[in-house]
Amino acid sequence: MTLLIAQLSDTHIREGGAFAYGAVDTKSFLEQAVAHLNALDPQPDAVVLSGDLVDYGTDAEYAYFRSLIAPLKAPLWVIPGNHDSARIWHAFPEAGALRGGEGLGYKVEVGPLSLLMFDSTVEGEHHGHASEARCAWLADALAATDGPSLLFLHHPPFLTGIGHMDRNNCWEAERLAATVAPASGLLAIGCGHIHRMITATVGGRRAMIAPSPAHAVSLDLRENSPATFHLEPPAILVHRVTRTERGWTHVSHQSFIGDYRGPFPFFQTDGALV
Repeated sequence: MTLLIAQLSDTHIREGGAFAYGAVDTKSFLEQAVAHLNALDPQPDAVVLSGDLVDYGTDAEYAYFRSLIAPLKAPLWVIPGNHDSARIWHAFPEAGALRGGEGLGYKVEVGPLSLLMFDSTVEGEHHGHASEARCAWLADALAATDGPSLLFLHHPPFLTGIGHMDRNNCWEAERLAATVAPASGLLAIGCGHIHRMITATVGGRRAMIAPSPAHAVSLDLRENSPATFHLEPPAILVHRVTRTERGWTHVSHQSFIGDYRGPFPFFQTDGALV
């Protein structure tokens, strides 16, 4: 059995399609991402959007976001990022109704796979927080989950070396790491916030940041690097969860959005290498 979970992150939609930061056509990038997701074969069993759906957290922005995401074929589940607000739960009441409590998270079942949606946001702040209450909720959710699971949150619970983003990552992440360490069914942790593919290990689990379908935080590992972004090729992650004779396995693929040359064959019809 194989399940596919696509991860979209950091779409940063502004009302009426206004460019983000004067340079990023996030509306068009999201439309292209939706078309890309709809063209995947096989189709994802679900799509997770790991925060920063919009830029200012207004009702108008969320309504506009919903109009742009409406053509998506697969079920969509969202968690807030630092650019979102509590209005997200009014825009997505189906997710809001599942929350374990204000500022906590919720669980979604996709067949035998559980998606644990962890709210890492701090109102009015850009950093996240793995609070005692949130980690207690997570511990209970993990304990109540018999099968495989994936954990999603916006703020990465690890340092990336990009200083201005690391100052606003998930604070007290060691508490989250200790919470996930004993959870045998947890396969991986998916994050957002940095807009670029980065991997690490948290609590003995693979953790990865999804790229953005729009702009990327600049890869600048110098100390005191400025807060800048680049318009790199947009992408999503596709998480493949498979049950084998030895148990459940997980791999993640970065899927670039756009038209690129190919596919090209490696071999000729007679089997000879091209």
